[in-house]
Amino acid sequence: MNQDRDRSSLSVPPSIQDHRQGLLDATMVLVLYGDYQCSQSADVYRLIKVIQRQFDVSLGEDYLCFIFRHFPQRQIHAQAQRAAEAAIAAAVQGQFWQMHDILFNHQQALGNGYLVEYANHLGLDVCQFLQDLAGKVHVARINQDIESGLQSGVINAPALFINGIRYSDL
Repeated sequence: MNQDRDRSSLSVPPSIQDHRQGLLDATMVLVLYGDYQCSQSADVYRLIKVIQRQFDVSLGEDYLCFIFRHFPQRQIHAQAQRAAEAAIAAAVQGQFWQMHDILFNHQQALGNGYLVEYANHLGLDVCQFLQDLAGKVHVARINQDIESGLQSGVINAPALFINGIRYSDL
């Protein structure tokens, strides 16, 4: 296999550790490396949501699996890392996708006060949420996602893989 092919394939396969909607053995598996402060990541995510709804209706809910992996571009998006930490802190309390949607829908409001407001709105244990953020408990998980992206040739977000092959027309 040549080097270009290696860099266009997903190096770390989808697993139960991923934030996902759908079954891992679905016919179509989409993996998005995204940044909550990146407008293009939000646009791709919104398109995927439309595709999910269409496929669920026409092909059934088991046809598509969507996986989101964090790829905060800290050098250009100052609040992306903290937003990713907030999403995982919400995931620990069973609210990943709800927080995920809020973060993409409020990209211009990702400061600490807003993150607490979102956590409160979702009914999270805000004290635990704040402890997780203050202790940087979820940084290693985000770094895992970033490393998996780098291994697959991702250098910026968004990056989309369809059944393990990178879609390059974003």
